[in-house]
Formats: sequence, structure tokens, C-alpha cells
Amino acid sequence: MSVRVRREAVAYATGRSLSQRRTCTLLSVARSALAYQARKPAADAAALARMGELARRYPRYGYRRIRVFLGRDGHRMSAGRAYRLWRAAGLQVPRKRPRRRAATSRPRPQAPTGANQVWSYDFVFDHCANGQQLKCLTVTDEFTKEGLAIDVDGRIRSPRVIEVLSRLVSARGAPAFLRSDNGPEFVSKALLSWIVAQGIGTALIEPGKPWQNGVAESFNGKFRDECLSLEWFRSRAEAKVIIETWRRHYNEVRPHMSLGYLTPKEFVARHANPASRHATGRAAAVWGAFAPQPVAQPPHQGQTEQVRGAVSS
Repeated sequence: MSVRVRREAVAYATGRSLSQRRTCTLLSVARSALAYQARKPAADAAALARMGELARRYPRYGYRRIRVFLGRDGHRMSAGRAYRLWRAAGLQVPRKRPRRRAATSRPRPQAPTGANQVWSYDFVFDHCANGQQLKCLTVTDEFTKEGLAIDVDGRIRSPRVIEVLSRLVSARGAPAFLRSDNGPEFVSKALLSWIVAQGIGTALIEPGKPWQNGVAESFNGKFRDECLSLEWFRSRAEAKVIIETWRRHYNEVRPHMSLGYLTPKEFVARHANPASRHATGRAAAVWGAFAPQPVAQPPHQGQTEQVRGAVSS
């Protein structure tokens, strides 16, 4: 029997008119153990209280990600202790149904090797409480996992996609590739003409293979799970504010397992290389210490000619 069970047995026996000394002798329990007070509950009280607050604030986070937030608040602990406290508090995140995984032997076309090399973009749909449709254009950096933009409106056509991408290119510089599916907004002549004019390569995924756009699919899944499914938008204007707040939280506060539990902002700062002292012009002015690495895989001439042919046809 454990010590706790033995102490309970002593309490039961003493309640039936047996003396404490006699009961401890019969049950082989040291009398000094009856006055023992565990230290763990007092030591874990502050961390447990903070863990409960974080779990209520971020109901879709598990104990690993909550442990990172606790470390930021001064409650540093191992993963084992975090799991013990998580179980003691009765906290749990519902498990998702496992999905079929693509074979890891299949390489991703034009995989990035640095920041600002490959951007992926896609659409996510939702509705407001007043019946308005939400169409969200999400743009992510595949290397840093940053959510570069989430444009929200009722209808988003190719001119709006060009406007969002132009704004990002002006602020961050043009990527080497843009990855997307074969939706009508992404294969329009206007968008392909703009891509060719900017000198950007295209990395359209094959039909029926969303795993080739895995970063965008992962970002969209987190966006729906942690924002769209938890928030109640009364109007489209309110949705724009809340979604932009979530995007900033995703980039600056939320730890990412794929980045070693760093935020994308911390990951960019840690892996940034100083700009060359000979760098001039817009690249040096925009990037400074965050100048992107040279592209490892430049666009192939045949691929560019293919895009030009699709535009002219």
C-alpha cells in the first residue's frame, strides 16, 4: 500500500476507537508520517493556476505549447512535469482524426532554403453571424512559416490577389516562387502576366495533390482551428480586425513546433544574416539585417517560357 493509503487506513481505524499508537503498530506506519505535509502541491500551485488561465485563453493548445508560455512567465519546467501538471488539472485537447500522410520520399517541388524564397497562398471560407460570406486570402512564407497577409472580403478575384501580392512585394521584395493550386484566381491571365513582369517563378501543384502545398494547408488548418472556429463574427468589418489580430499573434506570440518552439519573428531574427556592406538600393533599405539568402533554385528557363505561353494563349 502507498503511504497515502496507509494514512487513510490509520484515520479510519482511529475513528473506530483504536489508539493512534496501536493503529500505527498494526499497520506498520511511522507516527511521524501522519504529520507529513507534501511540498509538491504548494510548489505547483502557482504554475497550475497559470496553466489553467492559459488553457482557457488558448483552448486549442496542448501542454507542450502551454509549457512554452509558462517558461516565458518564469515557470520553467521539463516536458514531463508539464504533462504531470496538465493531467492533474484535468486539461485535455480533443484529438483530431489522423489523416493519410503522403510518402516522405516524394520531394516538394522548389523547396525553400531561406526566407523570402517561396510564398504559398490559398483561400479559406467562412460566414459571419449576419450571413455575410468571408473569403480569406492567406499568404505564407514557407521557410519562416510567417503569415504574411490574410486579406478578408466577400469576393476576391485575381485583381485583388495582384493588389495584395504587390503590397507584399513592395514591402519585402519579390520571392523566387509563388506556390498555389490551380484555382481560377491563381491561373488567370492577369495574374500570370503580373508574375512574369515581376520575374517570379510559379510552382503550381498538381491536381488532387494538396500535400504539395503543405505549408499553406497547415497554416489554413491552424487559422480555422484557432481563430475561425472559436470566434463569432457579427460583421465582416469585425472579422477583419479579429483575423488581423490573430495573424499578428501567430507571427509574434504563438510558438511553433516546426521552428523549435520559436515564434516566426524570433526565427527570422535568429537566422537573419547581416546585409552586405556593399548592398544598395531598395533591398538594403527594406531588409537591412534581414536580407534574404540567394535563391538556391532559380526559375528554369523552360518553366518561364511555359508561363509566358500560357499568358499569350
